[in-house]
Amino acid sequence: MTLKVATVNTLNTHLAVGRDVLEQEAAALSQLQKSLGESFEQAILLLGKTKGRIVVSGMGKSGHIARKIAATLSSTGQPALFVHPAEAGHGDLGMVTADDAVLLLSKSGETPEMTTLLHYTRRFSIPLVAITAQQQSTLAQMADVCLLLPQASEACPMGLAPTTSTTMMLALGDAIAIALLVNRGFSNQDFHRFHPGGNLGNQLKRVTQIMHTGERLPVGKAQDLMSDIILTMTVKGFGCVGIIDETNRLIGIITDGDLRRHMVPDLLNLQASQVMTANPKTVDPSILMGEALAFMNEKRVTSLFVVDASETVLGIIHIHDFLRTGVV
Repeated sequence: MTLKVATVNTLNTHLAVGRDVLEQEAAALSQLQKSLGESFEQAILLLGKTKGRIVVSGMGKSGHIARKIAATLSSTGQPALFVHPAEAGHGDLGMVTADDAVLLLSKSGETPEMTTLLHYTRRFSIPLVAITAQQQSTLAQMADVCLLLPQASEACPMGLAPTTSTTMMLALGDAIAIALLVNRGFSNQDFHRFHPGGNLGNQLKRVTQIMHTGERLPVGKAQDLMSDIILTMTVKGFGCVGIIDETNRLIGIITDGDLRRHMVPDLLNLQASQVMTANPKTVDPSILMGEALAFMNEKRVTSLFVVDASETVLGIIHIHDFLRTGVV
């Protein structure tokens, strides 16, 4: 029994510590959000004019955050790269050009390894944005724009391990990346160009890339007998049949639900027009797969016809197509 009580007490302690850390960091992010002002606007305008790349750098834990910021900038259409400050003076300064801008991260603003890169930007008039917690630091004083982190204790009990400060740096980097994205008018199509792989890339594909066409289309005419419609529904395997007119326009749909609602002795002798549901839900060929899946979930349907502006049937997509391509 004693062991069980000790275990519970230990778990409660760990839970309390975890919650305290998140509470401290959340409070710091709230302070950061309130502190954003004119300097942030100046930073976005300065970085937004960059003809080359945004060079992001930091040492230690700040360096890890800098790598992530560079990756986020690149993935949202702003060319960026990480340069290790300690390697800068050993040849990597050649990676920084006159067309670039530099974003330097240092909580103290006095990181010795940054000296070479810092002076290089001043010597060649390369725009410099600083993220630091010390307004009177060398970095803050030398930067064209300084984004000052609010004074907040690290979540570490000793107040030493970079935790709260790096969380604020990471969040501020995200804010910069998204502000630049909006400033450039970055679109879904642009995002897809940089994310062609994986689940995200699949969501940014268009439905025309997965829809079934031609002989696979489950369609029939308004005058067709339900015996033929049910056969088409069974053979095609989409759980529905689109009813089209003489010009291939979609005028209705017959689903498994329509069959149940019209379950009468002479069902097989009825015409499709007597059973179909008019004005079926459809999607435009330009819609993205992620958007189509959200629409299907909202409307609680498993199949959607793809039609053009004149309601002409172009194809059909099924929920299984999203599962097959990894869009979930």
